[in-house]
Formats: sequence, structure tokens, C-alpha cells
Amino acid sequence: MSILIKNGRMIDPASKFDGKRDILIENNIISKIAEKIDAKADTVIDAEGSLVLPGLCDMHVHFREPGREDQETILGGSAVAAKGGYTSVCPMPNTIPAIDNQALVRFIKLEAEKGPINVFPIATVTKGRKGEEISEMGDLFDAGAVAFSDDGSPVANPLIMRRALDYARMFDAVILAHEEDQVLADGGSMNEGINSTQLGIKGIPCESEEVMISRDMILAKMTGGRIHVQHTSSGGSVGIVRDAKKRGIKVTCETAPHYFALTDDAVQKSMSMAKMNPPLRTEKDRREIIEGLRDGTVDVIATDHAPHLAYEKEQEIDYAPFGIVGLETAVPLIITKLVREEKFSYIDAFAKVTCNPCRILKIDRGTLSEGKSADVTIVNPDKKVFISQEFLLSKCKNSPFIGSELYGSVEYTVCNGKIVYKG
Repeated sequence: MSILIKNGRMIDPASKFDGKRDILIENNIISKIAEKIDAKADTVIDAEGSLVLPGLCDMHVHFREPGREDQETILGGSAVAAKGGYTSVCPMPNTIPAIDNQALVRFIKLEAEKGPINVFPIATVTKGRKGEEISEMGDLFDAGAVAFSDDGSPVANPLIMRRALDYARMFDAVILAHEEDQVLADGGSMNEGINSTQLGIKGIPCESEEVMISRDMILAKMTGGRIHVQHTSSGGSVGIVRDAKKRGIKVTCETAPHYFALTDDAVQKSMSMAKMNPPLRTEKDRREIIEGLRDGTVDVIATDHAPHLAYEKEQEIDYAPFGIVGLETAVPLIITKLVREEKFSYIDAFAKVTCNPCRILKIDRGTLSEGKSADVTIVNPDKKVFISQEFLLSKCKNSPFIGSELYGSVEYTVCNGKIVYKG
């Protein structure tokens, strides 16, 4: 099958290219990029007025399989990702059972082959995510795991984290760290501050995140290992990572759209629908997250897509689970909040969801280049989308953005040379 994409504004953050180009896809690869291509093709897409981007990569999603297929499956989550413009995703291993052996890594890969997009498994740092003994990381890497994380739980024991960083360094793999001191977090449900006091909800201080990041910067320096800070939420965390980068520590960092789009004011309106871990912080933190994205301290925007069923979320906030869905709202939030409101260039904004996560994970994706796999996302940045329950393809609708009107409509998603979503 051949596809010709014409008249689009090609944005390739990897090469910092921004300009009009046609793209010809043949035999699942990008065969030609030029100002004007007149070749015949099975399908011609007129991308006039749209951005033609590398297929997006989300290095932090939760697809719940195995164990909670009622919430999400690998195939269902892959379809949701395709609708959001994503051609590559990395599901976290906090499933039931946890992804801590070769058979489960292979299961995810085999199941994903039936779906529309690329799925790159993340395996656990410790066996059963118990934080007591490191997993057989070499075997997991050989089976196809691209990185390691105990996401949902921190690796609380510093000696275990040290050993994991040492071990992963042998094959230059990265540890994705859930940074939370659970003693300081103390079972809280939202950010500790004025809003938590007024609402009478137990708070989680920024320091619960910042203390663990500080510890892991020391351990990364000690071992020379690669560490990636997940779902950064506080301005203090951005400062710690910025300083560590200046000192040559091998650290990268992600945030999620909700941390640059919302503050803890949203909890009063949305209650458990705005409950995530780490929690939404203050306006000062939101501004510092945006500045971290602007100056490159924050390398990646990852959705932390976390489906929960209605009956689970529609409880008192203390009893509801953490997390929101995010794959389908990410592009509109990036365009609305970063590009339109904060004046980010398309190259800088979309580097966070294309070449940067692929570079960190050593995935050969995330660029529009001749000879590369044909993963392409086409977005109309001026088209409004209304976020409703019907808009969300996911079987779970737990989002504080329902009712929002945003800019940025995903029109096509092409993965491995095949159209896997058409808006």
C-alpha cells in the first residue's frame, strides 16, 4: 500500500525542520520527502492547513492487561492511542501480575502485534514491584523490555535502587522512577496547601516528590546509571533536575499535560476526577513546569493515561483511585496550552512527544526521514475539539477535561505505513 501526503506543513523536531513538504510512503517506509511529489499512490491525503508530524510516542501509559481488562486492554488502549495521534506507547508494568518475567513481556508483544500501533513494554525494577529484590533485568531486556519501572510505587530502598542503576548500566537501559516518599505522602489525596485545608482533604506535600528525586540524583551520580524522573509535578522538582543536568548526571524528566494545564483549584470542581499521583499543584508550580518545558529541563510530555471505571472514580475522594485518561486530550492540550497560550514553537512542543522519548528509550522512531518507518500523525491545529464522554474512545471516561473546548484535531494517524485512524 502506498500513501501520498500532500500540501502539509511538515514539522520534524529531530532535524528541526518546519516547512511545506510532500511525503510518499511505500512498503511501510517513508520513500521520499520533497517540496512536490506527483507520484501515483493508492491513497492521497490532502494535508492543506495541517501539521504533518512524526508519529507520537508516549513513554508512560497504563493499559491494565493482564489483570484488569475491564478497565483497559492492550488492543483497546492501542486504538485509543491511535485516535490520539500516538503510534508508539510504553505500557507500565504495574499490572496483575506485574511484568517481571520474560513470558509476560512476550505476552504483551504478541498481543500488541494484533493491534494498530507499536507497543514497547516496560518491565519492573523489582520482583513483583515489592521493592525487595531486583528483577532479572538482563533477561527482561533480552525479551523486549525497553526500560524498567516500578511505577505506581517508588523503589524505597536506596540500596535496591543503587543495584538497579548499576545493573541497568551494563546494557545502557534507563530506570523510570516513580518519585514519592510514601511516609511524607502519608495517604494524602491532593496537594498539601490552602485548597486541601479549605476542603478538609488530607494533602501530599511537594517535598514527598522532591526528597526522592534528590536521593535518586545522588544515586545516579554514584553509579553513572541513567534515570528518568516520571510525572514531575512541582517547581522544586524541576529545579532539582535542572541542577543535576548541569552537574552532568544522566537524568531525563517528564511531565504530563495535566500538570501544565491545571492546578489544585480543579479538585474543588472535579473532586476525584482531578485526583492523580503526584497531585495537581499550585499555579506557581504550573508556571515552573512550563518554564522547565521551555528551557529543556523537562524532556518529555507523557500522558500517564490511567483508566478507571465510573464506579471506582465516583467515590469520596479519599477512596477513589489516582489517575485520569489522557491519550486523546494530549494533542489538544499541547496546542492550546503550550503553542497558543505560551507561544511554544511547534518544533519545541512536539519534540516532547516525538524524538525526545524515542531518544531516551533508544527506539528507532520519532522522526520523518527517508528510509525510516512510516509513522506519521496529521493534526489540524486550528480545528476545535469538544471533550465529551462521547469524544473519548476509551471505555473509561475519567477526565477533568470533559466539557472543555480545545484546539488541535488529530485527522490521521499512520503507523508502519497503514492508516490506523482517520478523524
